[in-house]
Amino acid sequence: MSLLKRATEVIEAKFNKLINAAEDPNETLDLSYEKMLSGLQETRRHLADVVTEQKVLEQQMASAQAEVTRCENDAKLALQSNREDLARAALTQKQAAAVKLASLTEARDNIAAQVQKLVDYEHKFQDRIDAFRTQKEVLKSQYGSAEAQVKVNESLSGLSDKLGGVGESVRRAKDKTEQMQARAQAVDSLADSGVLDDGDDRSQAEKELAKLRSGSAVDSDLERLKAEIKK
Repeated sequence: MSLLKRATEVIEAKFNKLINAAEDPNETLDLSYEKMLSGLQETRRHLADVVTEQKVLEQQMASAQAEVTRCENDAKLALQSNREDLARAALTQKQAAAVKLASLTEARDNIAAQVQKLVDYEHKFQDRIDAFRTQKEVLKSQYGSAEAQVKVNESLSGLSDKLGGVGESVRRAKDKTEQMQARAQAVDSLADSGVLDDGDDRSQAEKELAKLRSGSAVDSDLERLKAEIKK
């Protein structure tokens, strides 16, 4: 082992010893709890944003449905006035509104699934925080009791210099493990969030076929309305 490497290890050991001596396990537990609460609040903010997106989509769906109904009524009125050209135009608008409604419905369903996933995660996160809070208070109580006992024993035996920091180092290791486990749970769950893809990746042929299908649907709608009016 080189002299430089040995010197580096000695410095790191002394630095870690200073950190361990200065760190209060109770403060470490409280900090871990605060970080978990902060993570829960972040999850709730994200959930609120996604729910807002869902509500916006539902409002747009309602508007699209109203447009479909309006165009249907316009087509009937036009046929009753012997204006087949206007009826065809109204039904063309209806088909466009229907396509929009279907797209919005699909997007809303995807968002709803994401909302449910976030709600489930929020509940699990809250349960974990509640359990950690109980464990935190138990550990703090146990540490306080052990610390008091150590001080009494040190006063009686004069072992303060030799044993100082041992109990605190063990407690610090356990506290950091709890904190890392909580963080791992949060990161692992949030990594499952989905991303909506709103792009139209259809080929030109697919787009043209969709247009033909729409025109055919308009013709069918027109014939249906003519039949209804003749009755």
